[in-house]
Amino acid sequence: MRIACRVEFSYPSKARAEKVARSLRVDDETFITTTVSGRTLIADIQSDSFLRVLHTLEDYLSCLSVAESVLRG
Repeated sequence: MRIACRVEFSYPSKARAEKVARSLRVDDETFITTTVSGRTLIADIQSDSFLRVLHTLEDYLSCLSVAESVLRG
């Protein structure tokens, strides 16, 4: 069975969403893809294991928090 999860984050501008996405794409590997559509950052996670999706999402949210903190300055 394939498990899929999509998480979307809205930002005040497309430029801000792209800055955050650029910093997160470093971690994109087999299980996650980061894209930007307008002002929205989109993270798509896929795996055969629910626990792997959960672990990937947890790591991603942690990295997202750091990226947003750095951008706030």
